[in-house]
Formats: sequence, C-alpha cells, structure tokens
Amino acid sequence: MIPPPGGPRILAAAQLSNSIGDGVYYTCSALYFTEVAGLSPARLGLGLTIAWAVGSLAGVPLGHLADRRGPRTMAVLLALATAVMVASFLVIRSFVPFLLVASLYATAQSGLGAARQALLAGLVDPAERTGVLAHMQSTLNAGLAIGAALGGLVLNNGTRTAFLAVFVVDALSFLVCALILLRLPAVKDTHRRMNDEPRLAVLRDRPYAVITLINTVLLLRLPLLSLAIPLWIAARTPHLTWLASALFVLNTLAVMLFQVRTARAVTDLRSASRAVRGAGVILLASCAVFAVSAARLPAWATAAVLVTAALLQVFGEMKQSAGSWQIGFDLAPSDQVGQCQGFFGTGVAVARTLGPLLVTTLLMTWGLPGWLLLGALFLGAGYAMGPAVRWAERDRPRPAVETTVPRSDSRA
Repeated sequence: MIPPPGGPRILAAAQLSNSIGDGVYYTCSALYFTEVAGLSPARLGLGLTIAWAVGSLAGVPLGHLADRRGPRTMAVLLALATAVMVASFLVIRSFVPFLLVASLYATAQSGLGAARQALLAGLVDPAERTGVLAHMQSTLNAGLAIGAALGGLVLNNGTRTAFLAVFVVDALSFLVCALILLRLPAVKDTHRRMNDEPRLAVLRDRPYAVITLINTVLLLRLPLLSLAIPLWIAARTPHLTWLASALFVLNTLAVMLFQVRTARAVTDLRSASRAVRGAGVILLASCAVFAVSAARLPAWATAAVLVTAALLQVFGEMKQSAGSWQIGFDLAPSDQVGQCQGFFGTGVAVARTLGPLLVTTLLMTWGLPGWLLLGALFLGAGYAMGPAVRWAERDRPRPAVETTVPRSDSRA
C-alpha cells in the first residue's frame, strides 16, 4: 500500500491528509447543515446539486491554469482555498451564503483534482502513472475510513461543539495538504499555445469527449454504495439495514488492499480498454446478483447474495478505475494534461449530481428490471470504450505521451 519514495509518496501523504478531513465531512455534514446551520433537507439537496454542477464546469479552466502557471502552485492555492471555504461553513446559517460557499468549495475541489493530476503527470514517468494512481486510491480509501471513524464519534456525541470541530478538522486537513504539496519540486508549466489553437482545446476534442461520456456512464456506480443499496436493503429486507454499513466497509478495505494489484495488469491503452470492458461485464453480473436479493430468501441467504454482489461491484470498480486512469492520461496531449484531467474529472461530478436521481428511479421504481437495465448500461459502456479509444488514437496528430517528462530541480 505504500507508494514509491519521492514525489509519489509525498502526493500520497497529501492525499491522506485531505481524505481524512473528507471522511469526517462526508459522515457529518448532512446533519450539521440541517441541525446546526438550520437548512431544510430539500434546500440542502438543491444547494449541493447546484454547487457540484458549478464545480464540474470549473475543472477545465482551472486545469488549464495549472498547465500555464504550473500545477504545484495551483494545487497549493486550491488546497488553501478549500480550507478557507470549509472554515466558512462554520458561520453560515442561511441558504444563499451556503449556496455561494458550497459552489466555491466544489469549484476548488474540482480544480484541485485536475491540478493534482497534472502535477502527478509532471513528476511520474508515463509508464508508472497508473500504478501510482492505484497507490493514491488506496491511500484515499484509508483516509476516508479514518475520517469516517472520527465522524462516527462525533455523531455519537451529537453536540454542536462536536459538529463544529468536524469543520475545523476538515479545514486543517486541507491546510496540511497544501503544506505537504510544497515539498514537491516545482514542475514547469507545459502549455505552449499555438496561434490557431483554441484556448481550451479539450472542449473541441470530440474523441476525448466521447471517452469522458462513456466513463461517466460507468461512474454511475458511485451512488450505488452510498445511496441506492442502503435504500434497496431498507425497502426489501429492513431487518438487514446494518448490512449497508458493512458493505461500505468491505468496499473500502478491498480497494485499500487490492487496487494496486489490480492496476498492475494495465500498462497501455490496449490493456486499459480490456480492463474497462471486463469491468462492464463484472458490473453487469453485480447488478444481476443484487436483483436476486429481492427474492424471498432466508436472512442468511439474502446477506450472502448482497455480499457476493458487493464483492463483484468492487472488483469491477477497481478494474474500471485502473483502465480509465490509463486512458485519461495517455490520450491527453502532454501540454494539456491539466485541462484534459479537469474535463475527464467532470464525469465524477456529473455522476454524483445526476446519478442519485437516475439510479434510485431505476432501482426503487422498477426493481429487478431496473437492476438489469443499469447492468446493461455498464456493459454497453464497457464495450464502447475500446472503439472510442482507437478513434482517439487515430485522431491524435502526435503521440499523447512523451518519453521524457519536463522537471525543474528547484524545490520549495
């Protein structure tokens, strides 16, 4: 689980810091905003939807700035901006200020993701990027698990002071993240805009847009574990509601332990396309097994079915993650990594914004046919990725990955 020394290990340390804060935030924020800040659940949901929609639009221009001004500088500034926005939540008690700060928070988070990917591209040789990203994903899950455990203590305490402490911890975690990022070497800006090149060239890159759309469909798996599956269990087998938490822990531990091993098979675009295609098949199988849990079975059998489906899901998730990382980087021109990663990362925001409505409608309204339709979407997207990648390769006027990576020897 420990990444290689040097830049990858420092990046992982920064990831660990802010993911601990995120884990606390995700666990406690909903109750804080409704019980302490005084927002209604409907306004909270509306505000978060608008905020992440705004944030998803900011990823490309902020990634472009990372290409032009240097990704380390932008990553540090955006981590500091996130810390300020989190601290601002401490004094918000009405909807309009909440919407403004939440939108700035989502914008900073989206930009930070793009800048950090561009920073990784500048520090790590192309052949090693997927492996390093796998280590960082394991680190992310470890941090979220630690943060969720701390959040559980806060929920058990339930006092206003404890909830306020959550946001202090989260703000400090991003401050520490910024300080850790300063230990990295300053990567030179790579963007060299030609006279006839549009300012945000990725927005006119049709093959890359299609690949991003396909990846977004596969990312509809994101709201399954956090929203759809708990609701499904509560509606069909209310005596097993505790299992939703256990499945979340199972997913987190599996990614921590096996993401790096799963990513080793992905070394180029061909193996990445194969991994995404396999992920589509496995996610279809997972949906089919989840559908079986609607049958009238003994409690132990239902639990076994749900655990089996969750194991298939996390296996498909790890394969899809590894394949999409390789594809997203290898097809990004070396002087546009930031804006390309910002655009590719909008898939996460879209899946988290629209996914809950789509997935819950399919599963809670249609039941078994809904599960099968969702699985068919995963399968179709998995098989569509290969042709889309080949199209993008043919469309590239030059190799997307350089054999040398520009670096600066200066250190902060």
